[in-house]
Amino acid sequence: MRDGKSRTERPGAQISRRTFVGGAVSAAAFTIVPRHVLGGPGYTPPSEKLNAACIGVGAQGTRVMMDFLKQPDLQIVSVCDVNKESSDYSEWGTNELRDKERELLGQPDWGGDWKGCTCGREPARRLVEAYYAGRSPSGQYRGCAAYNDFRELLEKEKDLDAVIVGTSDHWHAPVSIAARRKGKHVYCQKPMTRAVYEARKMGEVARETKVATQLAVGNQASEATRLLCEWIWAGVIGPVREVHNWSSRPFWPQGIERPKDEEPVPEGLDWDLWLGPAPARPYNHVYLPFVWRGWFDFGTGAIGDMGCYSFDTIFRVLKLGPPASVEASSTRVLPETFPLASLLRFDFPARGDMPAVRIHWYDGGLTPPRPEGLQEGRDLTGEDNEGLLFVGDRGTIMCGFSGEEPRLLPESKMKTFQPPPKTLPRSIGHEREWIEACKGGKPGGANFEFEAPVTETILLGNVALRTGKKLYWDGPGMKVTNVPPAEQYVNPAYRQGWTL
Repeated sequence: MRDGKSRTERPGAQISRRTFVGGAVSAAAFTIVPRHVLGGPGYTPPSEKLNAACIGVGAQGTRVMMDFLKQPDLQIVSVCDVNKESSDYSEWGTNELRDKERELLGQPDWGGDWKGCTCGREPARRLVEAYYAGRSPSGQYRGCAAYNDFRELLEKEKDLDAVIVGTSDHWHAPVSIAARRKGKHVYCQKPMTRAVYEARKMGEVARETKVATQLAVGNQASEATRLLCEWIWAGVIGPVREVHNWSSRPFWPQGIERPKDEEPVPEGLDWDLWLGPAPARPYNHVYLPFVWRGWFDFGTGAIGDMGCYSFDTIFRVLKLGPPASVEASSTRVLPETFPLASLLRFDFPARGDMPAVRIHWYDGGLTPPRPEGLQEGRDLTGEDNEGLLFVGDRGTIMCGFSGEEPRLLPESKMKTFQPPPKTLPRSIGHEREWIEACKGGKPGGANFEFEAPVTETILLGNVALRTGKKLYWDGPGMKVTNVPPAEQYVNPAYRQGWTL
């Protein structure tokens, strides 16, 4: 495969971590050298660093990679992407990604020749090496390999401890499962998977392999999520029987048909490998970068993109398990893309001392009715046009999309509100949770075993969209009991040659 190099072939490659650890055992019998003598204040010895690979380094994958570059006890040793390099990626604002890279590196002229948002395996490799070079006494570093195919990376990188998955949605499960079966810890971008069956499989493999896993839903580690749990568990608004959750997504194309024209595959892009398990089709720019989200074969639509955040919070606060039923209404659903806007309704049975609850999801600019008690003149949607309402028997809590800044309605109640005691442990930080779990600590809060049922639920909403029927769900059996055609969406077939 293109650009594949084992770490032993890299110029300036260092002694492997496992070789170092093995040699250190015998050396310790003769002498003990303090850490500060070896490397100065804040130095992390090689024996204490995790070697990690980033698989999928488009715009979002690069952002996540930068977060992990800052971790002193993790070393990125390789990157992988089916695209070598291009300057057509999407970003949150003009030069947003370039400016973040400049800040990370402390190089104000970095990316001065870019013609747009530039990503791919070669830009990612250059960024990694520039970052570590800036922290090397020699000012040089050539220790990062670049791969086209994740399978080659997993075979050749013998000293790899962990992978960070930042691919498109349809690749999350195949890459993550392959890595865990190689004994690698996995941090995966959200949503966990594209299909319900994949989510169930991700949870099962996590239990089997016992490696550390974490899904990229950082709000699970937030103070707001803990406050919501403490407030609602203490009965501040009484039993919760209804939740409303609305998103401003999508802001990518949906409700469109497959183009009839075939376009030339851009230089440096392995289109067939990008498709992977998805059905084959000619290349067209309507699929990538980023716009793949609106296509059933590659993405998960608005609820897949954003529901993984809010439903994570809702599941924790309300101690949810599988839904009993799911139904949907929407604008027109075309054969291959998500609709322009949708309403989804999830019904959950009673749990312990918590009553049955109904969750309403809104996207495409749709919102719930304005709740009673919301201050006159205050916009329901807020700056982000997104939000969350917990409706209890004795009041309502309104907050940001993932639980941020919770407040009681009517808002006048907040003036005299005495919050219940803080009883839940606070997080050390979302990324840190995973790194410590990789080292043998307790599982991260967004581990795959917890997140699998959350992901199954939000993806069932997409199944309801595609069938146009109310679905009754047998959670333990992973089966829609009343609409047999739904099975093709619960467990869609992979293209020949690909499997989990």
